[in-house]
Amino acid sequence: MTRPSTKEQYDATGWAPAAEFDGGDMDCGSGLLLSITSAMRRIGEGEILLLHTREPSVLADLPAWARLAGHELLDVLDNGGGRGPWQLSIRRGSPLPPAPRSTFTEGAAVPLGSRLWLYSNFHCNLACGYCCAESSPKAAARLMPVEVAAAATREFVAQGGRELLVTGGEPFMHPQLGALLAETASQVPVTLLTNAMVFDRGARRETLGALDRESVTLQVSLDSAEPGLHDRQRGAGSHAKAMAGIRLARELGFRVRVAATLRPEDAANAAALHVALDAIGIDRDDRVIRPVAEEGFAGEGVHISLDTVEPEPTLTVDGAWWHPVAVTNSHLKVADTPLPVAQVLDVMRDVLAVQAAGSSQGRAVFRCT
Repeated sequence: MTRPSTKEQYDATGWAPAAEFDGGDMDCGSGLLLSITSAMRRIGEGEILLLHTREPSVLADLPAWARLAGHELLDVLDNGGGRGPWQLSIRRGSPLPPAPRSTFTEGAAVPLGSRLWLYSNFHCNLACGYCCAESSPKAAARLMPVEVAAAATREFVAQGGRELLVTGGEPFMHPQLGALLAETASQVPVTLLTNAMVFDRGARRETLGALDRESVTLQVSLDSAEPGLHDRQRGAGSHAKAMAGIRLARELGFRVRVAATLRPEDAANAAALHVALDAIGIDRDDRVIRPVAEEGFAGEGVHISLDTVEPEPTLTVDGAWWHPVAVTNSHLKVADTPLPVAQVLDVMRDVLAVQAAGSSQGRAVFRCT
């Protein structure tokens, strides 16, 4: 976003407003949103509303409203050296058409404390353009120590935890993955997320073969039925290798789940993927179609915040996080160390309690009859 610092620079942008509105001292919770929503409806799509405000909180609250409403906040002009008043240029848009509800996998929120995510490492054989963890062959490994994973799992299970998910990076690039899974999967069922491309030979093949089929499920990333989309997103030849990995895992007796990551414009590919997964016998309950999250390498996608996603506690060697897709977002870091797990969960419960209180107090019934 450009931020002209003077009126001359502001005029030079050529963003002539179709309408102006003076919000005065109103904040977004006291009527401003109603007023500018009404003003927006009186201008055409692509035209600009110039909002004048003296309320500092508008600078923090308005961007989220604009994004949700399908508008674009073009710039903010400060006329008072940091103290306002301010002028905000908002271009009227139209909400992006959502992907069909049936495309992306939906489900009920998982009770906090029942599921725990663990990043085994951050380096990867791929460099996917939408990777929320910013993993790649050049990324620092940031290995999760086996003893930390084991301790976290013990504490998690002792508090009633029922499911552990191990992800990366590519977990099979962790040199002690076998030991890590031996320590964790002996305590709780584990789902291991992998691109299935590097475990077909050598020590990694031995690690795969030694895993307990009863307690370890493999979730493989596969974005499309044919190579085109998958290879475009993950690299040439990756689709064929992923399919070979799925076949090998199934031949070895593993339960295999498949997860696709799709942008809205690619959502139509999900139908063909389901047909392909039907053909190879992947159960419908073992498929996840998920959207790109606006995190990590992804410049666009689903917005992730404390208010938009349910918490799923996630541990890395560097600390604890609100959700597994947010491990590069400092605003969603819960703790600077992964242990103790109890402290992580307590912080998250406190946040949820405040959110619930705010929601219940945000609107009251005002009876007139």
